[in-house]
Amino acid sequence: MNTKNIYTISASLLCISLAACDSDFDNPVSPGTADAGDADFTTFVAIGDSLTAGFADSALYTSGQENSFPNMLAGQFALAGGGTFTQPLMGDDLGGMTVFAAPFAANRLVFDAVTSAPEPAAGTADGTEATDGSLTGMTFNNLGVPGAKSFHLGPTLTTYGDPAALPAANPYYIRMATATNSSMIADAAAQAPTFFVLWIGNNDILGYATGGGTGVVRDAVMTPSDADPSTYGSEDITDTTVFQGVYDGLLLTLAAANPNAKGVLVNLPDVNAIPYFTTVPFNSVPLDQATADLLNAGYAAYNAGVQSALGFGGMTQDEVDARQITFVAGQNPVVIFDETLTDLTPANAALISMRQATADDLIVLPASSKIGVDAGSGTQGIEFPLADEDVLIPSEQAAVEAARTAFNATISAAAAGNPNLVLYDAAADLDTLAASGISYGGGTITDDYVTGGGFSLDGVHPTARGYAVIANGIIDTINAGFNASIPPVDPGAKTTVFFK
Repeated sequence: MNTKNIYTISASLLCISLAACDSDFDNPVSPGTADAGDADFTTFVAIGDSLTAGFADSALYTSGQENSFPNMLAGQFALAGGGTFTQPLMGDDLGGMTVFAAPFAANRLVFDAVTSAPEPAAGTADGTEATDGSLTGMTFNNLGVPGAKSFHLGPTLTTYGDPAALPAANPYYIRMATATNSSMIADAAAQAPTFFVLWIGNNDILGYATGGGTGVVRDAVMTPSDADPSTYGSEDITDTTVFQGVYDGLLLTLAAANPNAKGVLVNLPDVNAIPYFTTVPFNSVPLDQATADLLNAGYAAYNAGVQSALGFGGMTQDEVDARQITFVAGQNPVVIFDETLTDLTPANAALISMRQATADDLIVLPASSKIGVDAGSGTQGIEFPLADEDVLIPSEQAAVEAARTAFNATISAAAAGNPNLVLYDAAADLDTLAASGISYGGGTITDDYVTGGGFSLDGVHPTARGYAVIANGIIDTINAGFNASIPPVDPGAKTTVFFK
């Protein structure tokens, strides 16, 4: 069955500039009047995950790191007495990396305007080998490690940068760890930072969300073993008590290293504010009447079987109605697997747990390449359902939001309870980005995939321009909280997406 792509982006998008743009951005603070206020930027350290590292377009690459929000902050801090800021730069601008010469990370994404889809950039990476040891012993101010969860930063996890501990170790941290038995927070504290930014916790929920809720929601109250993060999978949601203990411990370690240090804590955004979950419409199947009729005939037996199973396993009439699959001429909802539905397969193996999506379901970005594609036994999302990992259903969204709310409460309480700390509300800014866009002197960025300018092609991480907006939000927080006068970054001078 031939179907159209889920979204089509015109080749006219090539008019989006790939280089730095001219801007009429009006810098409200001249460099000569920059003032650190109550802060001291002499030794600035940023601690976090891929968002701190400058990850974009599904890769970590040199220009992305150079446009990380911590590097932008350091450039502005230098106007008010800030010191040098070092980063563990990758070996090239493609983003590929190997571990013991085996491929680990693919090239970054670029957008092909002909196929209207992202694809890995062409070329062979110069070679960034995680285990080459060339950076061993060096100290870096940017301690953003892609893939890191909150508990990966803790002082007791001394194998996270040890090649011998692979696959439990992290190749990105292996490159930059000061020693094979160090920890991320130890490497930060050893620098006795006078100022720091801590943005961690995104991966504690994001892996579950991007995986369509296939992971486990850890709950140490119900399952005591969940108090041990070493048992967690990459797609599990961290237990909220574990997160609180780890987070508070990180701050205690930093305070012990320098009791006078000032810092910015950053909270966690809503998944509904990023295009990974908002780009693919739930009703993304266009059909003519003849095709709709054929599909309806094909689903007649399924619909009748579900009707006849009323009451089996406690199935209600409302559920029966929700499971009726019907197509019409025009746009139609995709068919999805929903594990929360009553399992009817013991009664009839053909009555699998599927239904059509509603506006309350979030179809993940990678599913756009599956819908309407024949997988051997029919078209995905039409003749048979999208898989569990392709959709974040409402109950899974609720689990993500409950954890995020608890994590953000921990972060907010930590900032409120310490005069040396301030809170940057990244969640509020990204909500604004999604709702109306964020304006700067030369224009506006939104969360629209490819065209909005705020998010890179992986749909999760910002573009350089998006990172500039985040940097400015942090600067505003610093200026207000520490009586500082740090000039903002010019988002208009930063790039957005890259085309093939």
